Amino acid sequence: MKRIVVIGLGNFGSAVAEALAGKGHDVIAVDHSQEAVDRIASRVARAVVADGTNLSVLAEVGCAKADAGVISTGDDITASILATLSLRDLEVANIYVKVISTPHARVIEKIGATETVFPERDSGIRLAESISTTSILNYVALGPGFSFQEMAVPEAWIGRTLRDLDLRQSKRVTIVALHDFLRNEVVTAPNPDAPLKESDTLFVVGSRNALEALGEIQ
Repeated sequence: MKRIVVIGLGNFGSAVAEALAGKGHDVIAVDHSQEAVDRIASRVARAVVADGTNLSVLAEVGCAKADAGVISTGDDITASILATLSLRDLEVANIYVKVISTPHARVIEKIGATETVFPERDSGIRLAESISTTSILNYVALGPGFSFQEMAVPEAWIGRTLRDLDLRQSKRVTIVALHDFLRNEVVTAPNPDAPLKESDTLFVVGSRNALEALGEIQ
């Protein structure tokens, strides 16, 4: 069980806090709104009406040396900066900050956040990838020009093996796992000599351009 502080209980912050509490973690939820705190109080270990930017207040409610902190202060960039600095001073191990723009992300990264999160942008990218090709089931950007996606097996590949396709050489991508829907089983490092089935999906890692090219295969 990890101790995690969530500052800001709007839609994003509340969803994160509930999901973490549901996984058995000790969640400290903080917001300046009594109404927001009341909505989540019964579903987390501690819910506190407090200023999430105030170092001493955060220390009092048990945030010092927490395993992780999640900051979601909406459009209030100043609040997210101050909350990040406070969690850093309290030696919180990993700090994740919801940001609203690239400049906001740059500032937050400069002051030591572990990771910045663009929920709307990331959701938009995943939706665009799904709309652009029916073969893409899930898409995650891992870094500049590098991505991970789950895709249905193209019709032209059904019955062929990964060894035969040699995708690392021919398509510049790597298959890291296979999901067999009939067995509801995910296989890491799949057998390269097993014929691919219509019921399989592939977990693929590669450059954005290489993955886009895969999406064109029927």
